[in-house]
Amino acid sequence: MKWKKYTILTTTAAEDFISSALADLGIEGVQIEDNIPLSAADQERLFIDILPELPPDEGTASVSFFLDAGEDPKQQAALLDQVQEELEGLRRFVDIGEGTISSDETEDKDWINNWKQYFKGFAIDGIYIKPTWEEEPVTGAYSCVIEIDPGTSFGTGKHETTQLCIRQLQKYLKPQGSVLDVGCGSGILSIVSLKLGAGIVKGTDVDPVCMDAVRENMEVNGLAGREEGFYVGNLIEDTSLQEQVGRNCYDLVVANILADIIIPLTPVIPAHLKKGGIYITSGIIDFKEEPVKEALEAAGLEILEINHQGEWVCITARKN
Repeated sequence: MKWKKYTILTTTAAEDFISSALADLGIEGVQIEDNIPLSAADQERLFIDILPELPPDEGTASVSFFLDAGEDPKQQAALLDQVQEELEGLRRFVDIGEGTISSDETEDKDWINNWKQYFKGFAIDGIYIKPTWEEEPVTGAYSCVIEIDPGTSFGTGKHETTQLCIRQLQKYLKPQGSVLDVGCGSGILSIVSLKLGAGIVKGTDVDPVCMDAVRENMEVNGLAGREEGFYVGNLIEDTSLQEQVGRNCYDLVVANILADIIIPLTPVIPAHLKKGGIYITSGIIDFKEEPVKEALEAAGLEILEINHQGEWVCITARKN
């Protein structure tokens, strides 16, 4: 579907006022672009996998909205006149900067693919991870090369939490070990586990879209068919899913999600681990470290390691 994209050049001080004015005109959904760094709380809430480096914040912003390119041009022109009137009205009490409106045309597929410009191949301790669309050959002495296209799922390997988990998988995963990947996303940690020599890998995610990403990424990495043990569902609440994935049968469970999900998830995990099994948790912003530690200990797990990368934390524990 084609869309007309209209962009208002403004200031960071005015972006919320303009968004509200557009909503009042019946325009649903806006895109705000500025150079204000995300707070730690915002990063945790959004769990951004690829965080581009921003230029200095100079107080400028753009607010964009989208209209169906097939709509009546006269109606669109009338709506744009109303938008301009709202902008002029806002000038009386807030600095809106230039307040100019520019237009462009875009398609749905552009929104899905634009992020790919930020994802380039990189190495994590001997493992090279590259996007499937990167055609340049990989050079260097790597133990394995993994190709990933996350689609609309989380998991390129770029995020600090994923890298923390990969390092712990390298340390604790034994040859032919069994792994359960909770919140599998694109399947990146499952694929790493298989490439490291795991014998059985299963996974769960609440988002059905992830299953397509897992299947496609398994196939491109020469692991077609290994996604058969992946399920859609909430392991915290779904007792039938808990039975499906199996009890007391995993050498290692990895959960790279968010602290607020790991805390209620943790009491469920010991029932799936073998005695001596390892539980790797990440997706934990630093100010949530203590509550996660408390949840692990309350579940009877022994904390083995706590590792940090940037503002993110990975806690590894064992079932004794």
